[in-house]
Amino acid sequence: MTVKAEISAVTNRIRERSASSRATYLSRLDDAENHPPHRSTLSCGNLAHGFAACGPGDKSAIAEGQVGNLGIVTSYNDMLSAHQPFASFPDIIKDAARQAGGVAQIAAGVPAMCDGVTQGQPGMELSLFSRDVIAMSAAVGLSHNMFDAALYLGVCDKIVPGLVIAALTFGHLPAIFVPAGPMTSGLPNDDKARVRQLYAEGKVGRAELLEAESASYHGPGTCTFYGTANSNQMLMEMMGLHLPGASFINPGTPLRDALTKEAAHRALAITAGGNEFTPVGRMIDERSIVNAIVGLHATGGSTNHTMHLIAMAAAGGISISWQDISDLSDAVPLLARVYPNGLADVNHFHAAGGLGFLIRELLDAGLLHEDVRTVWGDSLRDYAVEAKLADDGSVVRVPLPEKSGNEKVLTTADKPFQQNGGLKLLEGNFGKSVIKISAVKADKRIVEAPAIIFDSQGALQQAFKDGKLEKDFVAIVRFQGPKANGMPELHKLTPYLGILQDRGFSVALVTDGRMSGASGKVPAAIHVTPEASEGGVIGKIRDGDIVKLDAEAGTLSVDVPDAELAARPVPEIDLSGNGFGMGRELFSGFRQMVRPADQGAGVFGLAV
Repeated sequence: MTVKAEISAVTNRIRERSASSRATYLSRLDDAENHPPHRSTLSCGNLAHGFAACGPGDKSAIAEGQVGNLGIVTSYNDMLSAHQPFASFPDIIKDAARQAGGVAQIAAGVPAMCDGVTQGQPGMELSLFSRDVIAMSAAVGLSHNMFDAALYLGVCDKIVPGLVIAALTFGHLPAIFVPAGPMTSGLPNDDKARVRQLYAEGKVGRAELLEAESASYHGPGTCTFYGTANSNQMLMEMMGLHLPGASFINPGTPLRDALTKEAAHRALAITAGGNEFTPVGRMIDERSIVNAIVGLHATGGSTNHTMHLIAMAAAGGISISWQDISDLSDAVPLLARVYPNGLADVNHFHAAGGLGFLIRELLDAGLLHEDVRTVWGDSLRDYAVEAKLADDGSVVRVPLPEKSGNEKVLTTADKPFQQNGGLKLLEGNFGKSVIKISAVKADKRIVEAPAIIFDSQGALQQAFKDGKLEKDFVAIVRFQGPKANGMPELHKLTPYLGILQDRGFSVALVTDGRMSGASGKVPAAIHVTPEASEGGVIGKIRDGDIVKLDAEAGTLSVDVPDAELAARPVPEIDLSGNGFGMGRELFSGFRQMVRPADQGAGVFGLAV
């Protein structure tokens, strides 16, 4: 199936824009591939340090230099439910590597924080920057130059984007991403959201709230709503970095373990020592990035990826923009309804046909590039399957049924839930921002109302509790950008704004901060750029100014003459409290160097 003209046009635009930076990147890969890890030529001291802790068999194999050595980069810790299953993965991978005639070593451990724990807390101000720390941590481990391929063990919000940046930085090595899978379904997400709103209204207490939250987040595995973590898994499959069908298999199951073993076998097969050498920096190209964006839109994925995808692509010399993302949204229909865009969770989505069904539908509709390289081969069509456990304990892949297992959760391209993906660019005299409307009802997508100014999310919460928000308004929550305080998620505001919307008020949020992968039913213009601390217009808005957010037209503006806006000063706000406590003092350099949200909100160069 030939890719549709709209998809092709954006792909070509990205390719042309990236021509110089991509050429520089690929020339660097040429150099790295000409100097692969020749362990037999390392000095005796170098080599002895590299395998000192190995068992006799692995030590001998590495010393002789005739076998592939896999570097495992793991984000394991046992506080994060999504990452706790990784405790057993290194042993599984090492055993599988030996069975296939290779070796595996843990090359690096990278930090992994949970945004669910830090929501509304000082630690959230480190969250976005942790992505770049993760990339740097992985680079430290891989810099030993002992490895022929890398396996990346990661799931959640900043972890996978950070690991992708690392993988593309070491793009001369093959890379396979190994997921842990979602936890089994617990309390339905809409019931959890209802209890959160009741708590915000003071109708239930902390004990009831904790009981609901614990019933929702109840065991090992990824949280089951479709936020950034599960959007990450979708992206890895769309980009061909997972094995086909690997994303949403629950942890602690025989199939999950079989897929992990298979990942080790496959990684050894695609090293330079085999016949299918697949360096990840050549595998991932402009078409792969476009496929990832298409998948994001077709599933109603996380707003955080409007920044992460820019940073990830840049690590491979590819330059994408919010305009590219928005234009693709206009061309891609929404085919999945997973909370917060529906009532189902990712387990229901997977049971209905999951990513295999989705990929098949998008390929058949000409919405994905099929002729891309993946860790499995030369076609994304290989991913339009379901992974199952064979009688001998290996993985087999079978075709999917023609019909969705649940048409309220997963539909076909000819009967979409809506005609666009729901992630849009907003422009106007505020500058630029993005909005996710896949969970916003059509009659709530245009809001014109007076502004109420808040310099913290806590101030909005207090105003709600004081009964000051019983009216139509646009909440301006400013000084939340990457330079101001690390751009925390403001997801704690969702229940309060949701209550006001349910009471019949016309409300919206405009912020230079983030919401989260769980952006929901209230229209929220987020990632406003320039941010307030950089002199952006969002810092010049005053209480009572009329703000219009039109998610249909793609505009965000304040009804104030340009000359008056230009003359208004940005108020002096004391941000010193954001600079210390919970480790924030260690990230002062990041806040100084960080790029704007529309350039990926990172501290690395945009493109080589």
